[in-house]
Amino acid sequence: MAEKTKQSGSDRYNTKEPEPKKNLRKKPTSHWFRNLLLISMLGFGFMLLSYLSYLDHNVRTQFEGKRWAIPARVYASPVELYAGYNLTTVKFEALLQALHYRLDANLASEGTYFKNGSQVSVKTRAFTFWDQPQASSVMRVNFTTTGIANIVDATQTKDLAIVRLDPVQIGSLYPTIKEDRILIKLEEAPDGLIKGLLASEDRDFYQHIGISFKGIFRAIWMNVLAGHTVQGGSTITQQLVKNFYLTSERSLTRKVKEALMALILEYRYSKDEILEAYLNEIYLGQDGASAVHGFGLASEFYFGSPLKDLPLEHIASLIALVRGPSEYDPRRYAERALQRRNLVLEEMETEGYITKAQAVVTRAKALSVIANTHRSTNRYPGFIDLVKRQLKQDYKEEDLTSQGLMIFTTLDTGVQDTLEETLSKKLDQLEKLPKADDLEAAAIVTRRDSGEIAALMSGREVGSTGFNRALDAVRPIGSLIKPVVYLTALEYPDKYTITTPVSDTAITVKGTKGNDWSPKNYDHAEHGTVGFHTALSHSYNLATVRIGMDIGVARIAKTLRSMGITRPIELFPSFLLGAAQLTPMEVTQIYQTLAGDGFATPLKGIRAVVAADGARLQSYPFTVRQVLDPAVTYIINTILQEVMHEGTGRTAYASFPQNYGLIGKTGTTNDAKDSWFAGYTGDYLSVVWIGRDDNKPAGLTGATGALQVWTSLMKQISIQPVTLIPPDNIKMTWIDPANGLLANENCAGAKRYPFVAGSEPGEFSPCVDGSANEIETLINNLLPND
Repeated sequence: MAEKTKQSGSDRYNTKEPEPKKNLRKKPTSHWFRNLLLISMLGFGFMLLSYLSYLDHNVRTQFEGKRWAIPARVYASPVELYAGYNLTTVKFEALLQALHYRLDANLASEGTYFKNGSQVSVKTRAFTFWDQPQASSVMRVNFTTTGIANIVDATQTKDLAIVRLDPVQIGSLYPTIKEDRILIKLEEAPDGLIKGLLASEDRDFYQHIGISFKGIFRAIWMNVLAGHTVQGGSTITQQLVKNFYLTSERSLTRKVKEALMALILEYRYSKDEILEAYLNEIYLGQDGASAVHGFGLASEFYFGSPLKDLPLEHIASLIALVRGPSEYDPRRYAERALQRRNLVLEEMETEGYITKAQAVVTRAKALSVIANTHRSTNRYPGFIDLVKRQLKQDYKEEDLTSQGLMIFTTLDTGVQDTLEETLSKKLDQLEKLPKADDLEAAAIVTRRDSGEIAALMSGREVGSTGFNRALDAVRPIGSLIKPVVYLTALEYPDKYTITTPVSDTAITVKGTKGNDWSPKNYDHAEHGTVGFHTALSHSYNLATVRIGMDIGVARIAKTLRSMGITRPIELFPSFLLGAAQLTPMEVTQIYQTLAGDGFATPLKGIRAVVAADGARLQSYPFTVRQVLDPAVTYIINTILQEVMHEGTGRTAYASFPQNYGLIGKTGTTNDAKDSWFAGYTGDYLSVVWIGRDDNKPAGLTGATGALQVWTSLMKQISIQPVTLIPPDNIKMTWIDPANGLLANENCAGAKRYPFVAGSEPGEFSPCVDGSANEIETLINNLLPND
């Protein structure tokens, strides 16, 4: 409360607050900003260290682990050249071009050739096959009008018996990301490549710490002088980080991340390790859907030659691509690519890596890139599909698409190309016939002696990756089943032989619930009593049903399973006329067993699998087991030759010599929905199916459709006629066709037929002279062979 004091004058009364006492201690200053800054710095430092630790982990995990998923490479069967081989100079040059060989009169490097008239000089590539490595060699191949005359070793001037060329790559099995590369070691890289990269991309590579401020300033200065971008500031290490770890995003954040990872990479690994990774990782082009990475693959992609063999002008062209594979693509922008290549050579000269004279000479060279033949594209998708299916029985998907395996297959690119051309041409012709439209097809060609698949078409459209009709189209096989019916019957020689009379007359098979079956012949006629062989060669349905019902459907189905068919079979009487539905591959397996004289050989598309380091992982050897009586198989093959001479396949001999020994069988299903033909020569077996995907009538029989394709194809690829060799227990016996009894060559119309020893007729035809000498001679001829 204010204190009142008595005063004089106007200030008589004065209200006054008491004076506070002075605080002798200093009030403390606030440090909240400094503390906040310190905490922020510590937090940022922690986050930076955590981020760097994260980046370091990523860098080390990928760099020290499995760096690349290398796709498996799939190769065709290698071509083996020898004197007498049926190959013209035109086809040989086409083969060399398919192998990416380059024209070079000097044969300066592997994978080059030069043609001079009827002689072709070749420097082959070194190649590691599944059975042995093969060194590069120089040879001269001399041709006649019909094929190879001889092959001469150009270094030793001596004839070579046989030469195996490196195989054509027909495809690759890719991981999810379609990248391809051929890995190389740093010591394998040409000296010109390393020096060219340093001169063009990173002159201070062996001095900087991952980023180069000197390089950045130099690039800026050079770009200012040129008025456009001629140099980049990124180091080789930064380029590796960008290709190896990061996306193509362009942002400041990504550039910072790139710089930090470059620093980490340089801290963790040596310069040589970084450079080797760069050589294998850098993106250098696009081959269809797959990216071309690394100088190893780029060398083959652009120049068809191993990297170690490239001349300086080609090396400089590859280095030029680093700045932009699309912008400097030598196939699309030749002039631009040439200018960039020459700039690389100038930079190499400036740095003292090459002399001025070398630079002048090299700049005058042409680009000389090979045509882009899409080496990594799966050109034969139907066959590649088969290969994948067979591989998956032994390998995981990851192994097939990331381990760099080498898959050696059985495909013959010559036969495959011929099949594709023939099928396309013939289907176009067939569609001009009434009711034959929207046709589809499938075809398989095997080597008769081994069961190796030489060619396969899964559909009409070449290159289509859709439905694989050769492997998956399950269709009624019609009369192709008949040889199995007759073969089973012949296993009972006391009932059936090649000349046994059979009835081709109407028959009704009783079914359950009143579902009786009354089959008809294709010509709707009955042919009475005919010989066993005639019933098959003319494909009589009524005779076939009678034989089949007598033997039993179950027994015939058992024979079919023994020939390699694992699919469940419904045992209905209609099975006897081909109601059973099989794929073209399964039909091929049946006829491969017949072509193998009763020995089953599993069909295969792969010969061997080799690891990236050359180690042999898997082989697919020739396997065979006897499943049919060779004598019975011989008789069936003899009748199938009659099919081609006198029966439903006789039109084939308009294209073949009469003594070629063709063996085959036509097949037609109800309403002509399916046209089949299966047959073989001495060297190849082929199965052809033609029909419609919607299962509507195709308007073609086996003879008017599939046989026409088969004949045209085999005429082009086959060079060996059929020579059937009878087993020891087969007796060739003269038979009188009028009565089926024993005869001799003097009997009118007599023919020799094969019989299992002991099953031949026991009575003589009246045409035989009854003298003791004649009969004794006949009896001696009937005795088994020694």
